[in-house]
Amino acid sequence: MIELLSPAEVERARPAGRFVAGVLAELRDSVGVGTDLMDVDALVARRIAEAGATSCYVDYAPSFGRGPFAHWICTSVNDAVLHGRPHPYRLQRGDLLSLDLAVEVEGWVADSALTVVVGAEPTPAEQHMIDTTDEALAAGIDALRVGNRLGDVSAAIGGVLRGAGYRVNTDFGGHGVGRTMHQEPHVPNDGRARRGMPIKPGLLVALEPWVMVDTDELVTDDDGWTLRSATGGRGVHVEHTCVVTPDGPEVLTLRD
Repeated sequence: MIELLSPAEVERARPAGRFVAGVLAELRDSVGVGTDLMDVDALVARRIAEAGATSCYVDYAPSFGRGPFAHWICTSVNDAVLHGRPHPYRLQRGDLLSLDLAVEVEGWVADSALTVVVGAEPTPAEQHMIDTTDEALAAGIDALRVGNRLGDVSAAIGGVLRGAGYRVNTDFGGHGVGRTMHQEPHVPNDGRARRGMPIKPGLLVALEPWVMVDTDELVTDDDGWTLRSATGGRGVHVEHTCVVTPDGPEVLTLRD
């Protein structure tokens, strides 16, 4: 079922967006060379407990994973691009780190992700991926307007990604959020304009472009969760939770 929020419900969903944005901003500014991924996980667990919030990940056990995720945040490093399960690993200079966080606050969920280069400037290839996914996310958000269809959003994202020379995997992409983390509709990172459901006020979705440097094929780690590039090339992943208003899209997980 596709849920459309009333204006009052949108107001109640805002704290979740602010919380997720704040935690990701804190991590963006604090992780560095030597930071252990398990310490990142523990920090997120503390922040969730302090806020009286609820993790969307700890007990999450969908069909595409193996058992409960059992951690508080996704930490994907280098050739891992999605669903990276935290494990004992100290970040090294130049690591490409994706942080993906979904949390429920007062009954409403927000989901967001960012990618950073640890302790170094990005290489030209990495900067190209970062710039492209940011541009694709902005294009998708801009298309999330009353009068458009979901295919317009997917086509806007995919047009930027393909236009920059990347292959696009449509198995994992954007999705509805609201009272749970993954809801209808699925919003693939590529599609055909003017297709799909009409966009209406109150639609709350997480848009999440991601690419890998030289492939669109994924392989799964032995942990049953972490998805990596099939070629070993690096990847970038970004995401924002957005709501459709009569005046246009609004990003609820906008970071400082």
